[in-house]
This record gives sequence, C-alpha cells and structure tokens, in this order.
Amino acid sequence: MGLSDQSFDITCPDCGGIITVDPASRAVIAHTSAPRKRTFEDLSEAARAVREQDARRDSIFAQSVAAQRNKDDVLAKKFAEAVKKAKESPITEKPLREFDLD
Repeated sequence: MGLSDQSFDITCPDCGGIITVDPASRAVIAHTSAPRKRTFEDLSEAARAVREQDARRDSIFAQSVAAQRNKDDVLAKKFAEAVKKAKESPITEKPLREFDLD
C-alpha cells in the first residue's frame, strides 16, 4: 500500500471542518464538522445584546408609526401636485392603443 493509496484529510477554509478523501475513488469518505463558535462569552453579554435589539426594534416601530401618521398628508400633497401638473399640460393628442396600430 503506497502513500497515494491512503486516505487524507483536508481542512475546509470556509467552515474549518475536516473532510477525509479516498484518493482511489476521489470520494469524500468522512466529514467532521468544525466546533461551533460561541456567539456570546457570557449570559450578561447576551442579555445586553437582546436589550439593544429590543431598543432598535422599538425605534423602527416608532418611525413606522410616525410615517403612517403623515401618510395621509403626503398622499394628499402628491395628489394635489399631480392634479396641478395635469391641468397645466393638457393632452393635445390621443394616446396610441395597440389595436390602433393594426
């Protein structure tokens, strides 16, 4: 049994997992997942992150509520501007329709 007949291990550069490859069949014969990294070192750090996330979510919700309150005014102003623009530039010719081209 030569050196090229033995299976070999490859470390995945992305996830850090170990892949065992059989050179004769060129197939993966085993896989060992990389150990999972802890997101937080301790419970107090995790609780602080949750509080920050709650504060951010509350801020986004408050902004959306304020936007909904002003939505009617914004839409009314946009409509008034569109009506004003339509009155200033009357249509001089009929728009083309698909069956007019036949």
